[in-house]
Amino acid sequence: MLTILGFAMIATFLVLIMLKKMSPIAALVLIPALFCVLVGEAAHLGDYVIDGVAGLAPTAAMLMFAIVYFGVMIDVGLFDPVVRGILRFCKADPMRIVVGTAVLAAVVSLDGDGSTTFMITVSAMYPLYKRLGMSRVVMTGVAAMANGVMNTLPWGGPTARAATALKLDAADIFVPMIPALLVGLLGVFVLAWALGLRERRRLGVLTLDEAPVKEDDEAKEAVLVGAGAGAGASGEGTAGGEAAQAPPAGGAGTGTGKETGAGDGFQGIDPNRATLRPGLYWFNALLTVVLLTAMILELLPIPVLFLLGAALALSVNFPHLPDQKARIAAHADNVLNVSGMVFAAAVFTGVLQGTGMVDHMARWMVGVVPEAMGPHMALVTGVLSLPLTYFMSNDGFYFGVLPVLAEAGAAHGVSPLEMARASLVGQPLHMSSPLVPAVYVLVGMARVEFGDHTRFVVKWAALTCLLILGAGLLFGIV
Repeated sequence: MLTILGFAMIATFLVLIMLKKMSPIAALVLIPALFCVLVGEAAHLGDYVIDGVAGLAPTAAMLMFAIVYFGVMIDVGLFDPVVRGILRFCKADPMRIVVGTAVLAAVVSLDGDGSTTFMITVSAMYPLYKRLGMSRVVMTGVAAMANGVMNTLPWGGPTARAATALKLDAADIFVPMIPALLVGLLGVFVLAWALGLRERRRLGVLTLDEAPVKEDDEAKEAVLVGAGAGAGASGEGTAGGEAAQAPPAGGAGTGTGKETGAGDGFQGIDPNRATLRPGLYWFNALLTVVLLTAMILELLPIPVLFLLGAALALSVNFPHLPDQKARIAAHADNVLNVSGMVFAAAVFTGVLQGTGMVDHMARWMVGVVPEAMGPHMALVTGVLSLPLTYFMSNDGFYFGVLPVLAEAGAAHGVSPLEMARASLVGQPLHMSSPLVPAVYVLVGMARVEFGDHTRFVVKWAALTCLLILGAGLLFGIV
């Protein structure tokens, strides 16, 4: 019964948000609360929610201060030179823009954190998507898949969890998987190229001069600078597969000589905005490098690193208290939206785990594997990683399910290393799971409805996962 109710709860949640009958926050809270009552555990709902919140509180803290930190870095112009270079390469060609989105997301993903990857990628690419009327679900889908492939880096999380759960060396798991992962990343780039060609055919826009709305040279430069001070999710989400409306003349990217205010996120920034700190450019670059290095080396917990980094960035770049308050206020919309989504997701995960539904679901899926598939448990694990990492957290899958699968594989002579490598296959799909906090950063900053993103990305992400699995089988890795 718990297995049936668990799948029913997840299915109800997905259907409601994809049909836009409920907002993600409301669905994440109310649906699990209802099913907790149906399970007969209403008296323990408070305990389950508190446990869920306690488990995700560090993630919420990390996201809050990471948004402030990278928001400040965008304000002061740290990423402007990089963004100009990428966007000039794109030349307002939809095909190049989509491919550039995938490349940028993959490169930035080297830091191992999905939230920062999405913040930087959307900051760079949003102005052109909006300016040219391109579909923003293409941007979110491509960025999520590229990040999902790169999320398998040893410091990204899944590989370390698999190594810990099976008592293996992370390098022994990851290094042999590199060829298969490169095939998966190449698949994302090819898909980005195909989606970009589709957008080019639909829009017929090849240069900025041919864009639907003519703008002066100063406005074009503002588009090329391309980043915004805020990232409120209350703006115009695009329907799945539909183009965003081009802004009116003087819109995205024109700049008014003033800094972008709170809630104005990604309308395009004045290249001469008051928040620029060119004299502190190398300090900010060094601070960011040190912060990311410390995160990779795990010198301190990530929430602590971003807390310290945000405080230092604010204090040095904006020494006057009113200016600091203004910068915090400029990013408050996005901080509240993302942290609220994380705590709402804590209700969902708390009920799933507290009632035992997730354990029963995992055992059921393992139990339905036919005995004859025993010698092929690595292949079975790779296939199961798609739905299981989508419907549960990485912790739940790698610490709860993978050891059970590995034991079943060992009984048929399948090595734990093969099982661990196969377990990484589902990560491109996992990064769009409603239980991944970073995905709410992505859709919130891109102003895309979560249901639209889900409807678009699931099929392509699943195809990318299967491509990685096929390459692993071909190369003899799995």
